[in-house]
Amino acid sequence: MAAFAHSAPCWVDVQLPDLEAGKRFYGELFGWTFRPGEEVERGGPGVDALSGGKLVAALAAKQDGRMPTAWGIYFATDDIGATVTRIRQAGGQVITEPVRVGSAGVLAQAADPGGAVFGLWQAGDRSGFQKQNEPVSFCWTEVYTRQKDRVDAFYERVFGFRGTDLGAAGMGESGGGESGTREPGTGESETPESESPESESPESETPESETPESGPVGSGIGRSGADMPGADFRMWSPAGTEPGPDTAIGGRSVITDAFPAEMPSYFLNYFAVADCDATVEAGVHLGGRVSVPPLEIPYGRMAVLHDNQGAEFAVLQPPVSR
Repeated sequence: MAAFAHSAPCWVDVQLPDLEAGKRFYGELFGWTFRPGEEVERGGPGVDALSGGKLVAALAAKQDGRMPTAWGIYFATDDIGATVTRIRQAGGQVITEPVRVGSAGVLAQAADPGGAVFGLWQAGDRSGFQKQNEPVSFCWTEVYTRQKDRVDAFYERVFGFRGTDLGAAGMGESGGGESGTREPGTGESETPESESPESESPESETPESETPESGPVGSGIGRSGADMPGADFRMWSPAGTEPGPDTAIGGRSVITDAFPAEMPSYFLNYFAVADCDATVEAGVHLGGRVSVPPLEIPYGRMAVLHDNQGAEFAVLQPPVSR
């Protein structure tokens, strides 16, 4: 069984107070169907979400009201023990030590030096997404932080990411380790909840699409203002690739001083959609709310929403090929 390449985003899940309400919201918004999912140690019951019969995400019921209502991202690793060690050495925090999820694989939860939470997944019978970069499936992730230099160095050390800096003038220098000196970004949406998913993990079935088909299809450029003067956005490409938009799998933006100091670092996950405006309208009709209205960015038309229970996510309509 082939697995996702080391460091590739391979799974997303959401922690919700009301699982049935979550199924209704995402079932109507994205047309997802659901089936019972694995119960993860220290986690709660949940469901796998499918699109056209292919795994795209998981929804989990929160077992502790203090846990945030949030979408979480998982990165693939072929040696979760070694990755956990690198996380500690690079200044991160391990929240959940590696735990086996039956024969599906092994997961862990960690936080970067800025406090943004993410997951690790070492595949067993289950690799992760069976569908991505297609309508109503995951297409991009990015971390928002105030500690850009520490965070850039952290992900470049832990996962081997190579960075490409974007701004109004286009691409800047690329490479690993040093982030260079850049001006702060120019804006974001309202304060999100801190992410700390202790949730479902991938289960058996090999995904059809195991690596991103294109570069920064999401890119929070519209949200962080990275296409504006003084913007600060870094794209990440996996180790062994030429850094740039064609190979990027995620990114890093900056939380500026315009926002309260209490605003935590967090990951924003994107889902591809066929029609951004129609998706936003449907989300509001279903009880969600809009934090960034639809707008054009260099990679399509995007918006940021909260679902009917407060979990934040972004949607992106890729540009039409000419």
